[in-house]
Amino acid sequence: MMGLPNLQIALDNSILSEALSSVLAVGHEVDIIEAGTILCLAEGMEAVRCLRALYPEKIILADTKCADAGGTVARNCADAGADWMTVICSATIPTMKAAMKEVRDLQVELYGDWTFEHALAWKEAGLSQVIYHQSRDALLAGETWGEKDLNKIRKLVEMGFKVSVTGGLEVDTLALFKGIDVYTFIAGRGIREAADPAQAAREFKAEIARIWGN
Repeated sequence: MMGLPNLQIALDNSILSEALSSVLAVGHEVDIIEAGTILCLAEGMEAVRCLRALYPEKIILADTKCADAGGTVARNCADAGADWMTVICSATIPTMKAAMKEVRDLQVELYGDWTFEHALAWKEAGLSQVIYHQSRDALLAGETWGEKDLNKIRKLVEMGFKVSVTGGLEVDTLALFKGIDVYTFIAGRGIREAADPAQAAREFKAEIARIWGN
């Protein structure tokens, strides 16, 4: 039986005060709060520290897309209060293993020319989470979610991964994934920039419950 997918808010603000304003409007409605890559680069681990202070009971993710120095980066994230951290799929297995020792869980960000052979190596190394993207740049170029994406997600689930999905998600998009055991839906601007972000998050959650709750 499929579980109910989580809802994650991605804080891709460039300024910490704006990120905190965004999360205060919606943090209580979501399952996972992400300090986005842009925010981590602009404001460092202070962003994670602030999110942890505001939401001690939530899963906090540092979206570092780490490519190297996995142990050091992960230790910094954990010390700031992050539960999870991301690594880029092109990082080496030793980098991923070093990071895994320092945080509660690690997610592999799937960008570019990754293969299922790579995925098998991650699984054998002990990784259990991946994030499947439609990147912002691809979406701006007019690409949309299609069967090619869904088939890759299905295969990753069959391999035993917890698969999170992100990239231009709206409430209406969720039905595309019906029948797939998605672990987490990650929304950013679709929630943050809504007229009522909390209501937008509730609508996401309601649609998730409608599709996966039976």
